[in-house]
Amino acid sequence: MAGPLAGIRVVDVSTMLMAPYVTQILGDMGADVVKVESPAGDAVRGVGPLRHAGMGAIFLNANRGKRSVVLDLKQAEGLSALDALVARADVFVCNLRPHTMARLGMGYERAAANNPALIYAALYGFAESGPYGAKPAFDDLIQGAVAVPWLAHMADGREPAYAPTAIVDRGVALWAVGQINGALFHRSRSGQGQKIDIPMFEMMASFVLGDHLAGETFDPPLGPAGYARMLNPERRPYRTLDGYVCAMIYTDRHWRAFYRALGREDDFERDPRLCSMTTRGEHIRDIYAELSALMRTRTTAQWLALFESADVPAMPLHTPATLLDDEHLRATGFFTVVDHPSEGRIREMAYPSAWSATQPQPGRPAPRLGEHSAEVLREIGYDDGRIRSLVARGVTACAPQPAT
Repeated sequence: MAGPLAGIRVVDVSTMLMAPYVTQILGDMGADVVKVESPAGDAVRGVGPLRHAGMGAIFLNANRGKRSVVLDLKQAEGLSALDALVARADVFVCNLRPHTMARLGMGYERAAANNPALIYAALYGFAESGPYGAKPAFDDLIQGAVAVPWLAHMADGREPAYAPTAIVDRGVALWAVGQINGALFHRSRSGQGQKIDIPMFEMMASFVLGDHLAGETFDPPLGPAGYARMLNPERRPYRTLDGYVCAMIYTDRHWRAFYRALGREDDFERDPRLCSMTTRGEHIRDIYAELSALMRTRTTAQWLALFESADVPAMPLHTPATLLDDEHLRATGFFTVVDHPSEGRIREMAYPSAWSATQPQPGRPAPRLGEHSAEVLREIGYDDGRIRSLVARGVTACAPQPAT
């Protein structure tokens, strides 16, 4: 089956993780993604572990389904080739700051003049209209700017710490996929292209404050910012006799069923703290502390069996390594081992949603630097002689064929 974006061409002028993750998802949905790289290549190509230079694990997991063309956009001929690609594109994705894009001759005005129906998606740190507009941004910086490390400190007094996964890059990327598809839908009805500015700071501020605006939602405030349940120091996997268990005893039904499974339903009825979502929230620190102490009295398997019988949500605690052998992911075929043309056997993750008619799925493997330069340039009308001339002058480069 063709994916839902079959026939859509995306020109991807981005590096690192956030915007490449956007275009990988669009590629999995069937779009033809042309990744434009400098002669040095995407910087994340070098992040190991890796079998061969330029083909690191994170690159492989954020760039499948794309074709790589090398263009030196600091040379006029490289920029001219990009113009020709943009003229034939539906979507343009970049992650350089707007003033940098304008200085390099890749701003929206030039792109729109070249292709008025283009969807131009610009992902960067901060909205241009504010005082941070020209600042550079990375995942860690935005995590700090939207208080993620401070939330960890609020919870248990520890030193502020970044979340140990790229929540900003991947979170903003998922926003961006929706924005781009919304713009494509609008264009399908109106014929109108447009620019979408997607600033990381504002996107993640809404992400975090959706939970933690709390009392500051109201004017005047009804209390401080911060969602008490999430900031409880006992909100963590519960230690058991022999490991850990993750349980979410949350609704009125959950709490009643949990106490019934323990044979202590009378205790539930007598404890006024447990009678509603509101009263539990008011006493959540003490309730979670008592629950943590209780969890240490049985094994993980015993707790999982009790939660299952009570229909209370619970899961074992995985490590990244044990997640690879999770029985559910095995049964659903989430992981497959595929043969990459240059990197040998690699583990690939499935597209994580199921469609009844136009199922997205991984397409071609992540490309070597310049693997498709000649192919893409021929598509915009360059003959082999012109391509050889561009290679000789460093405007483009073509990857050598992998050793067999």
